[in-house]
Amino acid sequence: MATETLQADDIASAARRLRDRPPWESLAWAAERFAPRVAFATGFGAEGCLVIDIIARHRLRIEVFTLDTGLLFPETVGLWRRLEDRYGLEIRAVRPALTVAEQARDHGEELFYRDPDRCCSLRKTEPLWHALSGLAAWVTAIRRQQTPERKGTEVVEWDGTFGLVKVNPLAAWTHEEVWEYLRAHRVPVNPLHALGYPSIGCAPCTSPVRPGEDLRAGRWRGRVKTECGLHARGQAASTCHVRDGAEA
Repeated sequence: MATETLQADDIASAARRLRDRPPWESLAWAAERFAPRVAFATGFGAEGCLVIDIIARHRLRIEVFTLDTGLLFPETVGLWRRLEDRYGLEIRAVRPALTVAEQARDHGEELFYRDPDRCCSLRKTEPLWHALSGLAAWVTAIRRQQTPERKGTEVVEWDGTFGLVKVNPLAAWTHEEVWEYLRAHRVPVNPLHALGYPSIGCAPCTSPVRPGEDLRAGRWRGRVKTECGLHARGQAASTCHVRDGAEA
């Protein structure tokens, strides 16, 4: 297959067309346009569970994978298995090159406390690069409302960081809309949500949120850090070359 070229205008047109449409329409578009070279990366947050429900409910040809950092909460791992059983699908584990013990050997103990940016790079960003290599598009569950860095998120956009199309079906959704959907469809969610964890990442870097705090205040508490680096805003381009099986 020859390298496929997408014009920035094509991506902008899709973004405009799907901007006010329900998320299942943008996911169906992604599956029709890019399958089998499209995948959903989930961290098993509430939004991720919603997207998995839509993919399974509409039988969309979108692979699902997760970054298994080795530092996930037991409750998150349990949810992973519940979702696989509920929907009859495999959620593929993408793991870092180093185990947690090997990372401690090479970089020192508790790198997640001493240098969380480096830890995120080793355990999340680098594995994601490998997982996305060869794909034409990836799906995320991020929303504009979540962080200031995500305010400009489009439903469909070019990801200049990873060099492929990025589909964000929940970009315009609110926290309340997400939970209304989850309750209506009885979607399994992480039990930690009920214990004050609205946003859940790796166990060492996630804490409960106090009343009145921002929903992501429990991520990397006490630090300026608000993102793990997976959703950095990449540069747009007039012509976007979708990779044809090449390493990123």
